[in-house]
Amino acid sequence: MIWSQLPNQIPIHFNIADQADNFQPKPLVVFGLPILLLLVHLFVIFMIGRDPKNRMMNEKMVKVNHWLTPIVSLSISYLIYSKALGSTTNPSVFVSVLLGLIFVVMGNYMPKLKVNHTVGIRLPWTLQSEDNWHKTHRLAGKLWVLGGLILLLEAGPQFAVPYVMGIVILIIVLVPILYSYQLSRKNC
Repeated sequence: MIWSQLPNQIPIHFNIADQADNFQPKPLVVFGLPILLLLVHLFVIFMIGRDPKNRMMNEKMVKVNHWLTPIVSLSISYLIYSKALGSTTNPSVFVSVLLGLIFVVMGNYMPKLKVNHTVGIRLPWTLQSEDNWHKTHRLAGKLWVLGGLILLLEAGPQFAVPYVMGIVILIIVLVPILYSYQLSRKNC
C-alpha cells in the first residue's frame, strides 16, 4: 500500500538532536523489522512462561507483559514509517510519551509483583528475601509512576527531552537497586 511512497533507504535510528543517523534498505525494514519484533514478542512470552514462579504472578501483569511488546513494536514501526514518509514527528518526544505511558502502567503493577526470575528488579538479594522484594517493588512502583508522569509532562519542551529522559531512567533504575541493597545489608 505505501511501498511505492517509501524511500529506498529508511531511517531507523535518530541521534540526540533527533536527526536520522542510521538508514536501512526498504525491504529489510518493511519485512525484516516485523519479523524481528515478532521474535522479540515470542521470546518475551517464552521467558515469562518458563519460570514456574510466574504461574503465581498477577494475571493482569502477565497480560500487560504480553501486550507491551506488540504495543511498543507497533509504536516503533509507526514512528519509522511516518519519519520515512516525511512526518515532522519529533522522535524524542514520541519516545518520551511512549516510555512515560509504559512506566506509569508498569509502576502501577510493580508493587503487586510476586518474587519471580523474569519480571521486576531481580537482584540476588531481592530474590532471596520476599520482604526485600516487596519493599523494593513498592518504592520502584512509586518511582516508575512519578518518572512516567515526568516524561509525559516534559514531552513538550523538545530541547530537554533526551536529557530529562536519561535522568529519569537513571533514577528509576538506580534508586530501587541501591535501596534494595541497603535493605539487604541492614538485614544481614
